[in-house]
Amino acid sequence: MPTEFLDVAETANRLGVSASFLNKARLTGDGPRYLKIGKTVRYEWSTVLKWLEEQTRRSTSESRELA
Repeated sequence: MPTEFLDVAETANRLGVSASFLNKARLTGDGPRYLKIGKTVRYEWSTVLKWLEEQTRRSTSESRELA
């Protein structure tokens, strides 16, 4: 299966979040890993899916490290 790289807008659209959310998450290190090619940011979709899976919680009190 070929690697699929998406820009910020397409990644945000697929995740159902705003591009602003992804931009802020890059600054804080809370978002999915990304590639920077010159001034262009790209997300590898398989990496985004792995990050999304890591965000799964069982309760609101569950810490991020225990997930």
